[in-house]
Order: sequence, then structure tokens, then C-alpha cells
Amino acid sequence: MAIYRIKFDKKRCIACDACLIHCKVKNKVPTGLSLNRLIAEGPVADKDGKPTAKLKYQPCMHCKKPECVPACPTGAMYQREDGLVLVNMDLCDGCQSCIAACPWDVPVFNALTGKIMKCDYCVDRVDAGGTPACVTGCTASALSFVRPE
Repeated sequence: MAIYRIKFDKKRCIACDACLIHCKVKNKVPTGLSLNRLIAEGPVADKDGKPTAKLKYQPCMHCKKPECVPACPTGAMYQREDGLVLVNMDLCDGCQSCIAACPWDVPVFNALTGKIMKCDYCVDRVDAGGTPACVTGCTASALSFVRPE
């Protein structure tokens, strides 16, 4: 895993999709694609029998040993020393090998560009000392960005 991570507090989440929208706007993600997911299951009964939803937020896991990186024949998919898994768009030929290799179904194919897109924790913001768009856009403060001390 990367030394960074996005922590999800499911008790605070109101399933408003603001995290998804802020990501899409910041990263110019085309309609029909998403670089992260908010998975809602339910309603289900909680321990007191009250209806509730099971919620899970899923950005890229930035795996310690990412399967997408060795699957990329052009070297476009790479892992930085800090663990972030990124795509070099100049090298990406859109072959989609990384999509097939990722156990989390994170990379997506952008038919408009013919290249891969994936969650990169808004690396430009992280490198500038900021936080990913999904975190800053979360209206219920259910997402927090954890960085090394």
C-alpha cells in the first residue's frame, strides 16, 4: 500500500455522491466512467432491526505489489517510491492490460482519448501539500486523507 490512504467513516457517510462528483470534475472524467466508487447495499436491518444501508467507498488501493504495473507492456503504469500507482499518459497505448490485471477493477478505459484513467489520489494536489478532490468535496466529512507524519 501507498504511504498515503483515504480513510472512510461509513457512520458519517450520507451517500450523497459528492466524493464521486468532485473527482469527476477535477479529473475531467467522461460520462459513464468513474475513478472511484461509493457502493451502497440495502436497505438492510441493523443490529436493532432498523433499516440502514451498507456503504463502502472504493478508490484505488495503491497496492504494495500492484498487479496492474507488471501487466502494462509499455511501462505506462508505474509505482512511485511513496507507493502511489500512476499512469504516464505519454506511454499509455490503451491496451487495457492493466484493467484485466487489477483485482479491484480500478483502471478504466477512456474511449475519448484511447487511454487508461485511474484514481491517483489527485497526485498534483498531494504533491502540493493538499488533499484529493473526493476528500475535500465530501459534505459529511466521511473521507479523510492520511499521509505520513
